[in-house]
Amino acid sequence: MPLSEHEQRLLEQMERALYAEDPKFVSSLRGTDLRTHHRRRAVQAAAGFVLGIAALLTGVIAKGPLIAVGVLGFVMMLASALFAVSSWRKVSGEPPRSATKPVRKPAKRSVADRFEDRWRKRRDQG
Repeated sequence: MPLSEHEQRLLEQMERALYAEDPKFVSSLRGTDLRTHHRRRAVQAAAGFVLGIAALLTGVIAKGPLIAVGVLGFVMMLASALFAVSSWRKVSGEPPRSATKPVRKPAKRSVADRFEDRWRKRRDQG
């Protein structure tokens, strides 16, 4: 329900009075847009993924003692990918998987139940 003109004017007056009283507080309340925050997280995750690739390649090329660096690079790539996907879902507005309705599979019936159903169908038809 939209605000009436009177309510809008009162709200604007309150905002101006608050800004005049404490501009530092008002600027801290404005903050950043959530989409900007999640985009920044996705970019950070992409940078982490690139660093993970570099570490993985270093471990593969060096072999021997630096194999742990390669494993660490792979783990870093995996974590960055998961971080990027979760951030990107929040940016795109896709609901989390738990919020969507689960697809229910029909309950499996036992062999005896299926035979009994067939018997009933035959008896009813014939």
